Amino acid sequence: MNQYRRIVILTGAGVSAESGLGTFRDKNGLWTKYDLREVATPEGFAANPHKVHEFYNARRQNLKNAKPNAAHLALSRLEKKHRSEVLLVTQNVDNLHEQAGSGNLIHMHGELAKIRCQQCDHVSEWTNDLSVGTPCLACAETGTMRPHIVWFGETPFDMNAIYEALSLCNLFVSIGTSGSVYPASGFVDEALRADAHTVELNLEPSEGQSLFAERHYGPATKIVPDYVARLLEI
Repeated sequence: MNQYRRIVILTGAGVSAESGLGTFRDKNGLWTKYDLREVATPEGFAANPHKVHEFYNARRQNLKNAKPNAAHLALSRLEKKHRSEVLLVTQNVDNLHEQAGSGNLIHMHGELAKIRCQQCDHVSEWTNDLSVGTPCLACAETGTMRPHIVWFGETPFDMNAIYEALSLCNLFVSIGTSGSVYPASGFVDEALRADAHTVELNLEPSEGQSLFAERHYGPATKIVPDYVARLLEI
């Protein structure tokens, strides 16, 4: 394993599920309870910003009670102790990776604890409820604030940096993701083009499981620390 000079790790909702944060696409996921077109699209926000704010306010309150689990802590430990360059790319909008101590991190789908002004594009840290009356901390306009979240139909953040990292990595690990949402679902293909070793760590096989050279299934709090321990021991 010492040959792994650059490691890219993708995490999805499954890594945070055991911290009490809901997943999206499993049989009891959030998208079975909400119409994503109403709460997770620019069109939904334009039609009913109050409903969208209510949805994300509830999730923001839920996040206040969530703590990093053993999977988050193991990934932080890998970043600090492994000799390789480790980049963590997360589809999650929670801040549990940061709470666990991860530093080299890209939130490709945005961050729940931040808000953005549609007038001046200023991004602010925010952990309280948000409403149409919340003023921008930079330009003071009201009615312009939105969650700093990438909605369906919008381009994920920092894609150039992610693709560059994938083109240079020789180990790609996908953790807790369904493998059904583009562009993250195509990351394993990018890693394979770079001749990287590919690993899937998931509760159950993803849609793209056949593309991974190595696969381990079970709860994230068990399989992620086990895999990290093996990387650090070799």
